[in-house]
Amino acid sequence: MDPLLVIKNSGAGTADEETLERGLSVLRSATSVEVVATGDPGELNSVLHRAGTRRIVVAGGDGSLHAVVAALHARGELGQKVLGLLPLGTGNDFARGNAVPLEVTEAARLVLTGVETPVDLVVDELGRVVVNSVHVGAGAQASRRGARWKERLHRVGVGRVNLGRLGYPIGSLQAAVKPPFVRLRVEVDGEVVVDVDEPVLMVAVGNARDVGGGTPLTPLARVDDGKVDVMVSRAIGPLARFGYVAQLVRGTHPTRDDVVYLRGARVSVAGEEFWCSADGEIDGPERRRTWRVEPGALRMVLPASAPTTS
Repeated sequence: MDPLLVIKNSGAGTADEETLERGLSVLRSATSVEVVATGDPGELNSVLHRAGTRRIVVAGGDGSLHAVVAALHARGELGQKVLGLLPLGTGNDFARGNAVPLEVTEAARLVLTGVETPVDLVVDELGRVVVNSVHVGAGAQASRRGARWKERLHRVGVGRVNLGRLGYPIGSLQAAVKPPFVRLRVEVDGEVVVDVDEPVLMVAVGNARDVGGGTPLTPLARVDDGKVDVMVSRAIGPLARFGYVAQLVRGTHPTRDDVVYLRGARVSVAGEEFWCSADGEIDGPERRRTWRVEPGALRMVLPASAPTTS
């Protein structure tokens, strides 16, 4: 087994440290392991500079995985590395959607025994990456509000058993009550699927299926098919919105008449000002964004049965 470089968040709490130690004991039983904590892009870049040929294991959530992938992509080294994941985040959506165990010792065993799998990457016109999902409109508002609730509720509870995971559902409910309708032109592979004459509730571009701690926003998405799943919700009326949210949590919303769901390799969104939530990172306001798929741009250790759409 090749040596491992485990990258963790320097801001992790005591409970996460204790959880990580259980996973590290499994890894150390099979190979040499170096653990490094990073707290900003400069530290992360320095660590990656001396990674050598070691397999990199991200110990953290979706934000940590995004940070490592983005840094490797900027360095031009993404295709040269193999990444493993010990999911220690609040939502762990990439792990959930790709059958990576959420229990840390099982995830560590997967790092040792899993299959190197090509994983697609989504990149925008500025070179910024999306590993899991990006969405605009009500979804981004839910993420903005959910992040504030997550921060408040993360301190409520004991250890990893806390209320932080309720942040996104609370944000989603607030966004459903007072949503930011936007008029956007959405193009998929050059074809207009929604134009500015029809307001939309939200647009999602999914490389994987889940957001917000297990909400199947793009339930049919796979990280290995060279495509993204595009979901546009036009659920504008009060009853339509609540019906949409009710089906969203079950992953059945693509069957609705006011939802457009399709796949493509390039997606452009333009129109009124909107905010974006990309892998949980909020930016904006924007007037135009374009995303394209880079098929198999990174390699990750995943279960033999992953990716999954179940």
